[in-house]
Amino acid sequence: MQTPFLLGPRLYFRPLEREDAPRLASFVNNPDVRRNLLTHRPMNVGQEVAFVDTMAASQRDILFAIALRDGDRMIGTTGLHELDFRSRRAVFGLLIGEPSEWNKGYATEATRMMVDYAFGTLNLNRVELEVLEHNVGAIRAYEKVGFNREGLLRQHHYVDGAYVNTLVMGILRSEWQPLAATK
Repeated sequence: MQTPFLLGPRLYFRPLEREDAPRLASFVNNPDVRRNLLTHRPMNVGQEVAFVDTMAASQRDILFAIALRDGDRMIGTTGLHELDFRSRRAVFGLLIGEPSEWNKGYATEATRMMVDYAFGTLNLNRVELEVLEHNVGAIRAYEKVGFNREGLLRQHHYVDGAYVNTLVMGILRSEWQPLAATK
């Protein structure tokens, strides 16, 4: 394992490195991945290096590479963004960038690890996210971890020639504690 920061049963999180930029570019330029993201422009390695540098310097963002413990291969990223330590909240983000690794439970495991980190280590009170309504696999993973549907932003984004709805979801510390106690 390369500089592990958080360990899960099958995954580990590590700091994102500049050397990860080519892999990040391959993730976000894949049409199957991109349809669940809000990016619509091609990204090159230089742009991804700048992104890694920006995230590393940010006081309001924490971003990790998601790697498989077996094989030590990076399969995505996850993070907490717009960290607000006064109101004790953050916006959650997740990208499993390899379609061949979808539907294996990695999104659920990574989400659980980040929620545990947010509440158990950072002492946050709320974690929220937005997800495109057609991304049913992600929604299922978030609900398994305890996120609740809090709202619907109608025709919020334009994807693949159509306006799509965005779900707003959130989990509170008080909802997480009973879940954490049962693990």
